[in-house]
Amino acid sequence: MSLARKFLRPLLGGALASATLLLAACGGSAEAPQSGPAEVTVVTLKPQQVTVTRELPGRTNAFLIAEVRPQVNGIIKQRLFEEGAMVKAGQALYQLEDAQYRADNNNAKAALAKAKAALYSAQLNAKRTSELARIDAVSKQDNENATAAWQQAEADVAAAQASVESTGVTLAFARIVSPITGRIGKSSVTPGALVTANQSEPMARVQQLDPVFVDVTQSSGELLALRKQIAAGALKESDGTPVKILLEDGTPYTHEGKLQFSDVSVDPTTGSFALRVIVPNPEHALLPGMYVRAVLDKGTNPKALLVPQAGIARDPKGGATVMLVDKDGKVALRDVQVSRTIGDQWLVESGLSTGDRVIVEGLQMIQPGMPVHAVEAGAPAAAGAPAASAQASTAH
Repeated sequence: MSLARKFLRPLLGGALASATLLLAACGGSAEAPQSGPAEVTVVTLKPQQVTVTRELPGRTNAFLIAEVRPQVNGIIKQRLFEEGAMVKAGQALYQLEDAQYRADNNNAKAALAKAKAALYSAQLNAKRTSELARIDAVSKQDNENATAAWQQAEADVAAAQASVESTGVTLAFARIVSPITGRIGKSSVTPGALVTANQSEPMARVQQLDPVFVDVTQSSGELLALRKQIAAGALKESDGTPVKILLEDGTPYTHEGKLQFSDVSVDPTTGSFALRVIVPNPEHALLPGMYVRAVLDKGTNPKALLVPQAGIARDPKGGATVMLVDKDGKVALRDVQVSRTIGDQWLVESGLSTGDRVIVEGLQMIQPGMPVHAVEAGAPAAAGAPAASAQASTAH
């Protein structure tokens, strides 16, 4: 047995060595570690002109609003409009019972006719008395009395005429008309209801919806910052630029508006001031009270620096940072200040300058101080670059 073991040990060792070599050949060799600097994609910053906009929330309001109220007392006889319809200025809306007002007007007209007849008689009498006074047929006193009676009759006619006009106005008020052209809402009264002059509750409301107002608010602090930028030359103020309107679901409105005015006072409770935009509304798509957003152009920055959003990171304190490639080809970490997004890019206020190469791809493989190979974003791939190929392993 000892002689057999002596000859079997070398054979087993060789077999194990052969099996080890065979497994190594089947499994393949381990990958060699990559050498050289990591490749990153960069964007070289260049100044460009951008329009700085501000999106502000707002509410729509009618251009004109008229609350219909009676100017005389009366019972509503008839409603002369359809609720929700368009009405024109001067169009009759309600008819009140006007029998009493019509009778008063007719009485005034009769009094006017009587006064005119008395005037005619006094005029004839005054003329006759004047002719007789020339030949001393009547006394001077009688002549003066006849002339005074004539003048009194003329005053009575004027008073009667005023009474006719006054009762005519009252009679006209019994037919209530629309003061403006617009869309009328629901009626708060029905035929048979009693209404009184100058009552607090309106009978109906008429609103002009083309154009409409969009009232928005802006913080006073933002206005001060904007004025500082304009004074420093960082922004060029834009005048008369159309205002874009976004509907509640984010859809752009068909027509652009125009900034009509900015309020001259700041609300002490909110620290903001009001802006009013006038917007065409021929299709009546905008209704009073709708929530919209107004995109206002605040100015033009002729030397703006924009960084893709992929290149901006946030530190634990919320500050913005970027990784860039310095002149030595190494990664540098830099703090920056950004103000707003323009499309898919951040507008940089400070921390970067023209010519800086900001890393936008490959950030997971690098850290500050590492040498890297920078490739400009959008540049064509280098010729002869090795292509990765998958190798199938053979099972043994």
